Amino acid sequence: MSFETCAMKGNILEAVVGAVVLVAASFSVLFAYFSGGEKIKDGYVLVARFDDVGGISVGSDVKLNGIKIGVVKGLIIDEEYQARAELLLKDTLQIPTDSSASITTDGLMGNRFIALSVGFSQDKLKPGSEIESTNSSINLEKLIYKFAVGMKDESTEK
Repeated sequence: MSFETCAMKGNILEAVVGAVVLVAASFSVLFAYFSGGEKIKDGYVLVARFDDVGGISVGSDVKLNGIKIGVVKGLIIDEEYQARAELLLKDTLQIPTDSSASITTDGLMGNRFIALSVGFSQDKLKPGSEIESTNSSINLEKLIYKFAVGMKDESTEK
């Protein structure tokens, strides 16, 4: 068998393996897209204002006790320069007026989402109402910077 024949067989094998990898990757992407949870198209909108929505975008999940109950429908900067998030929630859930919204993550490097914490009020938020109690996203870079600057200031004072 000549060198050229071996090289050609090697190239064919590499092409077949590459094609299999591409097909598997395509199926993985399609599976993730179609099994990405319940698609929420109808419901009612609540508003939440945050100082920082780092990592949240239109389409991000809204969860209650870890279960997806809605999506972020819109994000704008309001007249007070806060991020105003419109949350599209399932019609089947009525949220108490003393509930809160926080921006959180699925672990250290996971996806960011808005987590609702239900209050105890008997009164429910009406469509278009605002969730008054919110906690903004924690910006890890800002925390590291503050820690580094704080350490630097302590070392220069001595």
